[in-house]
Amino acid sequence: MIEVADLVKEYGPIRALDGVSFSVRQGDVVGFLGPNGAGKTTCMKIITGFLAATSGTVMVDGRDVVQDGVAVRSRIGYLPENAPLYTDMSGREYLHFVATVRGIADKDVAARIDAVAKTVGVSHVLDQEIGTLSKGYRQRVGLAQAMIHDPEILILDEPTSGLDPNQIVEIRQLIKELGQDRTVILSTHNLHEVTASCNRIIVIHRGRIAADGTPDQIQAAHGGGNSFLLTARTGDVPSLGSALSRIPGASGVTPLESGETGAVAFCIEAARDIDLRAAVFDACVAHQSIILELRRERLDLESIFQRITMQ
Repeated sequence: MIEVADLVKEYGPIRALDGVSFSVRQGDVVGFLGPNGAGKTTCMKIITGFLAATSGTVMVDGRDVVQDGVAVRSRIGYLPENAPLYTDMSGREYLHFVATVRGIADKDVAARIDAVAKTVGVSHVLDQEIGTLSKGYRQRVGLAQAMIHDPEILILDEPTSGLDPNQIVEIRQLIKELGQDRTVILSTHNLHEVTASCNRIIVIHRGRIAADGTPDQIQAAHGGGNSFLLTARTGDVPSLGSALSRIPGASGVTPLESGETGAVAFCIEAARDIDLRAAVFDACVAHQSIILELRRERLDLESIFQRITMQ
């Protein structure tokens, strides 16, 4: 649905994007993640046609965003970080204005407003002046304007910025629902945003793609070694340690301090693509050891993000 190739954007001597390339398939919900100043917003603006690239190309369903900009923008709904609202209008007046600008036929405007307002949950405040709405409802009205023309692609830049915890949960759930029948790119520096809403993560750092994949793929690629932590009760600690070391694929077994009274703990190392949990379970059963805990030890995504973006 979206193909970005060798995208470069320079602001004088500053290179905000440095050869960014990625593709987004139809139906993907992609989290575009990075620290402040990484180039996320610049990239989103180029994809949506609001900003020209220094070099590189962006294709949306086979159409060039520069050569066929009007057609591309008709297929994209865009919510900037600061929602473009006219606060002296009511929600209904504002959405009517946006629908007219988007070229929706007069006879269809009222139905589209009602449909999109229901989708984002603002039907009951549509006739209220936008300036009197809470930040959460303003953000929903901004999302409604991005959806008024029923686009196939939604690009959302920091959609929960400035919201309270309850509003954040509501907007996350809404984004997840919208992603069921649309392609969504969600730009944020908030890791929880991505893990709650997206099936794929692209990490951008200093204008370059630093990681790209599902959360599991990124953990596997950047999460360090592949290890398993076992806490168990056993009458024969040396024998259990020896049995664990003989498991095919185990590259090392290290005894650890256990916080459990009468329990022992081990860290079992393995090659990156091997899951030893079933074999560890079988070894414990064979030695009549009681498993108190067995888990795969990986860096969480927050730690991985810090590792990637602090290099």
